[in-house]
Amino acid sequence: MAGARGMAYRGRGMNDSDPGTLIVAATPLGEPADASPRLAAALAAAEIVAAEDTRRVLRLARVLGVRLTGRLVSYYDAVDRSKVAELLSALEAGADVLLVADAGMPGVSDPGFRLVGAAAGAGITVTVLPGPSAVTAALAVSGLPSDRFCFEGFPPRGTGPRARRFAELATEPRTMVFFESRRRVGATLGALAAAFGGDRPAVACRELTKTHEEIARGTLDELAAWAARGVLGEITLVVAGAAARARADRTGPAAAGAMAQAVAAVSAREAGGMPRKLAIAAVAAESGLRRREVYNAVVAARAGGPGAG
Repeated sequence: MAGARGMAYRGRGMNDSDPGTLIVAATPLGEPADASPRLAAALAAAEIVAAEDTRRVLRLARVLGVRLTGRLVSYYDAVDRSKVAELLSALEAGADVLLVADAGMPGVSDPGFRLVGAAAGAGITVTVLPGPSAVTAALAVSGLPSDRFCFEGFPPRGTGPRARRFAELATEPRTMVFFESRRRVGATLGALAAAFGGDRPAVACRELTKTHEEIARGTLDELAAWAARGVLGEITLVVAGAAARARADRTGPAAAGAMAQAVAAVSAREAGGMPRKLAIAAVAAESGLRRREVYNAVVAARAGGPGAG
């Protein structure tokens, strides 16, 4: 264990004037066997373990057969800001701090980035013990393009802010990864379908690596129906990026037909409760038409003028 500990970080026994090391460590998503030997060694040796949930880290240590000798410090969202100064002082005084989240990598939609930033800014050595991540695990199992992707974390909770954010992402070409709670996943999938189109491919990963792991594949409409039946557990959504579409020919009957379809699609979204501005943005993104063109056609159609079809 001493050798593994030495590879992971500075360790104790150095000159007291030397600052400690902040060790950012990934923990298993659910299966304890996914823990690395370096994580077990770090848990045993760290003078301070900053944990999102101290009960979970104690359970993990027991399963791994590790005896924690360091001080446990609760480090979760509500105390994130207030704990930074305390932990930074401990690091400057020479203590090694092991930072762990409930599952996966700290700082990725979990507490941690403020502490890492503060430590790096103070000249403290920051190192990482890589391991499980719900983001990359879901992306890998999704089968969707992964050469380029973006992580969006948890979508806004409010209906309006969420719809606005999804309208902004409607033309995003990269595969997108979201986290969502079981209570809101149905509404989120419905909002994604309204903004991106119900036929957009997506994958919902539930309870990754756990006993009741489920990988649901389909379109956004199909996954919204899946979620409506009720789901439990932690959920990661992977959504295909917007497909490259040729801009519609803006002359002749084909252009008129495309614009009429766009106007009808905006009306359908509005009937479903989406604000007109967001509906126009979403339809423009899907059809390859310019947003201003769609807006003008909608206004003309409402006024009964040219373009009303």
